[in-house]
Amino acid sequence: MGNDRAAVRERAEAVLRRLAGERARLREDQWRAIEALVVEKRRVLCVQRTGWGKSAVYFVATALLRAGVGAAGPATGAGTDTGTDTGTGTATDRGSAAGPTVIVSPLLALMRNQVEAAARAGIHARTINSANLEEWDEIAAEVHAGTVDVLLISPERLNNPDFRDNVLPRLAATTGLLVVDEAHCVSDWGHDFRPDYRRLRTFLAGLPERTPVLATTATANARVTDDVAEQLSDALVLRGPLDRESLRLGVIELPSAAHRLGWLADHLDELPGSGIVYTLTVAAAGETAEFLRARGWSVASYTGQAEDADRRAAEQDLLDNKIKALVATSALGMGFDKPDLGFVVHLGSPPSPIAYYQQVGRAGRAVEHAEVLLLPGPEDQAIWRYFASLAFPPEEQVRGVLGALSQDRPMSTQALEPIVDLRRTRLELMLKVLDVDGAVRRVRGGWLATGEPWVYDEARLRRVAEARTAEQRAMREYVNGTGCRMEFLRRCLDDPGAAPCGRCDRCAGARFGTDVSAPALSAAQAYLGRPGVEIPPKKMWPTGLAAVGVPLKGKLGPDEQALPGRAVGRLSDLGWGGRLRGLVGPDAPDADLPDDVAGAVVEVLKAWAHGDDPWPARPVGVVAVGSRGRPRLVRGLADRIATVGRLPLLGEVTPDPAAPAGGGARGNSAQRVRALHDAFTVPADLAGALAGLTGPVLLVDDLVDSGWTMTMVARLLRRAGATGVLPLALAVAG
Repeated sequence: MGNDRAAVRERAEAVLRRLAGERARLREDQWRAIEALVVEKRRVLCVQRTGWGKSAVYFVATALLRAGVGAAGPATGAGTDTGTDTGTGTATDRGSAAGPTVIVSPLLALMRNQVEAAARAGIHARTINSANLEEWDEIAAEVHAGTVDVLLISPERLNNPDFRDNVLPRLAATTGLLVVDEAHCVSDWGHDFRPDYRRLRTFLAGLPERTPVLATTATANARVTDDVAEQLSDALVLRGPLDRESLRLGVIELPSAAHRLGWLADHLDELPGSGIVYTLTVAAAGETAEFLRARGWSVASYTGQAEDADRRAAEQDLLDNKIKALVATSALGMGFDKPDLGFVVHLGSPPSPIAYYQQVGRAGRAVEHAEVLLLPGPEDQAIWRYFASLAFPPEEQVRGVLGALSQDRPMSTQALEPIVDLRRTRLELMLKVLDVDGAVRRVRGGWLATGEPWVYDEARLRRVAEARTAEQRAMREYVNGTGCRMEFLRRCLDDPGAAPCGRCDRCAGARFGTDVSAPALSAAQAYLGRPGVEIPPKKMWPTGLAAVGVPLKGKLGPDEQALPGRAVGRLSDLGWGGRLRGLVGPDAPDADLPDDVAGAVVEVLKAWAHGDDPWPARPVGVVAVGSRGRPRLVRGLADRIATVGRLPLLGEVTPDPAAPAGGGARGNSAQRVRALHDAFTVPADLAGALAGLTGPVLLVDDLVDSGWTMTMVARLLRRAGATGVLPLALAVAG
């Protein structure tokens, strides 16, 4: 019965009932995908809305393939409807059974959900990822023994040298079904392109002939769909309508971050069930969660910077409805599966309507109505610009990396950093792209150049950048437009069935007002108005400085370090962020210190002197960091502090006029230290003043980005006789 399609469908329906309940039935397009995979052994791309049931397709297909259904000859026990016969057998006890299904999945949250879902259908699933290193050998042995039905791996595994060279070839040779989840990540036209996904080309090339492949996504427009289908080669594309009938979309425009936090605290109880509150930055996620907890709400934060155990606990609390909301960054964007999620609120607009559709798709999968609300802010576009600045580097930097790499001696990312002015994450992203393009190869110990010719595709990168700009423009149109919001999102995804939904605030009227109670607004203003963040001192020099001619390494000596410092706020803060960006942002003019910011500086100094973690001794003088970009602002700040604190203004450390302006503030630490080494001078009169002091001095600057300017200038002051240096800045980047 291997190719008896009616019998195969009957078996498929039986597996689905075990997976999703006795009343579950396959949709026609779900069956078409399963039929193509199991019977026809084809490659399939499913572009279907969140909640359509993509995971059901690959779990049902896995169960059938593992049971030998669709094989050339009859499977053991064919025609029966027992548990064993619907997919719990393994390759070791069925000669005609396919090998394990391999699912490439982007997020740990998705993997955990998938393992639990597979178990409901009697499918044994295991996962290999960065959080379970101690289990890898055991899992590999189970795969080899044929007792694993599904193996979930992260895309990063595909570019790990040991996995790529030793595990991947064997895995590819025995794979019965390859599933590429969130397949839009394959395309650099997509909103969430990930270079590691491009390594799938190697995996695909190593698969036995007629191995079925399923790629799935809910967020691909026509261009991304075509790109992914081309990379799969000869794929059956099953594209369905992208309407989400349970979602009620709305936008609430409020005048300030305090109003947005206050509104959320006031109206959270009006949102059904439990849900997700998305923020654009890690800092905003922490601030929002802390404020809501202070207002009596049970919430948790979730960011990519949190420990894995903390993220797991937060996910589980939301799944168990122990908390009202998870306040999250896009780290929770893909794969989190809570069918009864009642709402998604965005504090700030994502830079793409496609990314927005993907995130709101977490809600309303198994409930009749779910609320989806966007609370945009004026700072959104500045945050978009920052993330856009982290795009693929210009050609001269790429060529510099290729020129530094040899073909026979691996070079680590740490060793490359001093040679090229790129921060670690951006350098690693670039190397992954070059690896996929064949120009470099990752090996044990670092990276090698391959010697293969490589062309910088400037035209394509420019078109991708233009596409990103168009997405940002579309996101602004989503907020300010007059038509149906769901129809707008569906048109952005090139959904031919896009039509007015009848549910959103444009179609049916706003369900929520813009009112914020006086107590909530006052509390939010007080919370966001609290100035003060710590500036931690540097204690170690960057590695590899000798390679760029700087004779520094290891630890900074205790007589060279700055003390812990303070700033008014971060540029990404919900409260002070916008005000500070207007003073020290990349386009901000040099100006006098405003009175409200001066007042915030005074509050920071008071808290620093009398708070829980006070300075070790009262400062005895003020020193300014000489600034070529904002001398008026920095000198005004130093003068105001000296006046209010009744301290002598000792002078300023003088910048070398020949040093590059900015010193590569957005580059990596090694390049920053190289640019700053010998870039400042302590004038003789300042050195003389320091020699007679017996307490620390306040070192004043406008912005701390990498932190190396404060570190290098503090070192100069310590060597000139200062007994301690307390850094004080208006803002901290990030």
